[in-house]
Amino acid sequence: MADSSVGGAEVPLLYSEGNVAARVALEREVRGWSTTELAERVTKAGVKMNQTAVWRIEHGEPRRRINLDEALAFARVFELPLEELMSPPLEGIDMDGRRLVQEAVEAFYESRDAQDRLHHAVAATAEHIRAHPESSRAIHEQCLRLMGEERDARALTEYINGGGYYF
Repeated sequence: MADSSVGGAEVPLLYSEGNVAARVALEREVRGWSTTELAERVTKAGVKMNQTAVWRIEHGEPRRRINLDEALAFARVFELPLEELMSPPLEGIDMDGRRLVQEAVEAFYESRDAQDRLHHAVAATAEHIRAHPESSRAIHEQCLRLMGEERDARALTEYINGGGYYF
């Protein structure tokens, strides 16, 4: 059953096997993978699949059914939650737009992880200075040596002296 009736009007189900098939095609294209490459990745993820199966999922008439193990493997390969894989593809965004958004999302998470590492390092250094106040000037000098720029070293030293910028 692809649709259900609400108030006499046909509405698409939020999640459906058709959505998964459309998302498989879209996610594969966004990444620039061939159907063969996707099949190889799914097989490496633990579910045996060949290029023909991928093509039949995306384009077959009738479309090839997707079992739960395959759906989970697609989600793993595309690094998407299963619920996202089952959601309808977004309309109004082209392949270039999707690639740009994917790059921005990856950069966002990398930046957040780097900020978290910085915070932990700054907080640990501030704690070290509280325990050893005589080391404060030497720590600034070490920052300057490693960073090479007085302005950057001063900014980092200010973060450290403040006990971390999240406090």
